[in-house]
Amino acid sequence: MEYSEILIRYGELSTKGKNKNRFVGRLLTNLRCSLAGYSRLKITGDRDRAHILLNGENPAAVIADLKKVFGIQNFSPALKVDRQISAIKAAVQEIMQKLYQDGMTFKISTKRSDHDFEYGTYELNELLGNAVFDVLPNIKAKMKQPDVNLQVEIRSDGVFISYETIKGALGLPVGTSGKGMLMLSGGIDSPVAGYLAMKRGVEIEAVHFASPPYTSDGALLKAKDLTHKLTAYTGGIKFIEVPFTEIQETIRQKAPQAYLMTLTRRFMLRIVDEIRALRRGLVIINGESLGQVASQTLESMQAINEVTTTPIIRPVVTMDKTEIISISEAIDTFDISIRPFEDCCTIFAPASPKTKPNLAHVHSYEARMDVDGLVARAVSGIKIETIKAQAAENEEFEGLL
Repeated sequence: MEYSEILIRYGELSTKGKNKNRFVGRLLTNLRCSLAGYSRLKITGDRDRAHILLNGENPAAVIADLKKVFGIQNFSPALKVDRQISAIKAAVQEIMQKLYQDGMTFKISTKRSDHDFEYGTYELNELLGNAVFDVLPNIKAKMKQPDVNLQVEIRSDGVFISYETIKGALGLPVGTSGKGMLMLSGGIDSPVAGYLAMKRGVEIEAVHFASPPYTSDGALLKAKDLTHKLTAYTGGIKFIEVPFTEIQETIRQKAPQAYLMTLTRRFMLRIVDEIRALRRGLVIINGESLGQVASQTLESMQAINEVTTTPIIRPVVTMDKTEIISISEAIDTFDISIRPFEDCCTIFAPASPKTKPNLAHVHSYEARMDVDGLVARAVSGIKIETIKAQAAENEEFEGLL
């Protein structure tokens, strides 16, 4: 079957009432961004659904990319034919003959968007069903759960025939829930957290801490490759590299080993919050999973969170590691995450970190450091680049944009 367009159904967007146009508009923008590599596509939309005219593009490739666009409930590849009843019958017969297998059941489901069409819905169902029996006398009709539900929609600009309904990515269009800063390490959890935040409409910017020479170019590339995988769901993501060497060396010199992780995470959170304010973000997102490591106990989270009043979203906080791994495999980040490069959170990890840090001790250790100066120098040294879904090349910028 040579598809001519793809019909997209919105799903959750249908519940947005007066705000629906804003959500639909963002979805159309995201579709154009995610499908920018297909120069011949034409994307249009209204309050009820969107249409992608293929104009000769490879439908299989477009379908694969559409499955990653949040805000879509499902979609159907369709064939457009002339409004003449003879043309509709011929198309239905041809499609069913190609699909037919012994013992197959079918159903014709007609919908008339154009109520001026010469035949009514029930009349069309009967006419087209009989046309199928004319060429496939052994096929059986079945009204509930047939093998093939052939959907025929009559519109003013043509007749559209489809038989597949493909599940979409669900969720909300990325960007409709505001912007958040994703603390992206190089592990399994943080890319999954970013994916889940995007699914609820959050536009993410990835913040990665680098401590050369303790962390390698391989670790930095790993974080960028993870970001690139996430762009499949949004089209492009800002990647923000933070210089963290001075801070980690200072913490190691000024504080006992047991508190290295607590102090490191507090500095990271301060820096991300500064970047969030500069970039007009609303929340901070991380991949913390409760009880997984020493810095992710409730007591540690409380001690670390003290440095900010900004909301922190933890999409994987209640998940088991096996659940997180399952999602990472589904979004194709797992193999990148297990590359053997250490990140800032592991290079100086103490043998016995504090799981219940004492805040009075934390404050006394930080009093030995120029906290504000260290944070300011790290923020002033960030590098920002745009990682895009389609293009291999990235735009690099020094400083803040």
